[in-house]
Amino acid sequence: MAKANLFSESGTAKGTVDLPAELFEQPIHKQALYEAVRNYLANQRQGTHDTKTRAQVKCSTAKLFRQKGTGRARAGAGSSPTRIGGGVAFGPHPRDYSYKLPQKIKRLALKSALSDRAENERVTILEDFEMEAPKTQTMAKLLDALKMEGRHTLLVLPPEGSTIYKAARNLKGVRVLRSSELNAYTILWADNLVFTEKALSGAVEVFCS
Repeated sequence: MAKANLFSESGTAKGTVDLPAELFEQPIHKQALYEAVRNYLANQRQGTHDTKTRAQVKCSTAKLFRQKGTGRARAGAGSSPTRIGGGVAFGPHPRDYSYKLPQKIKRLALKSALSDRAENERVTILEDFEMEAPKTQTMAKLLDALKMEGRHTLLVLPPEGSTIYKAARNLKGVRVLRSSELNAYTILWADNLVFTEKALSGAVEVFCS
């Protein structure tokens, strides 16, 4: 049974908790992880790159020099791709890189990523708590008290944790997601996963139904 350390809102150790086997004790499928990461990165691309073809370059249409008698190769318009300042041959143009990945592969990749982090003891659970005001300094002290190794931390919150979300989103090396927004790419990006108790049960409800 996969286990994770449990901490209070002040960073005090409270023992360990059992992690749900449906999410944290699954075989690690490398191909599914590859497909999920590739899909996530492709869907983030804006695809706004563009180059001008020879038809779009503003240039005189006059022949550069006469056809014969100069000893040089014949040349037409200055917009030719072989000329400096001319159009680009076969250059990139705006396009949509996004594509859909089957839901089963997404789920398989998600469970593989969570199982990998649990296997390497990179999952931490926080007791549920509330903040009256979004204080970034308070969240920074809490995460420091957990003494986690690595540069990147993913904090997973329940849908209603708005003040905690605002308090943690500006911290360097920290990303904050709702339990329903978990994805394989962000889990693999993080060196450590920090779940609140409600977020953990919410993730089981969403991804194991």
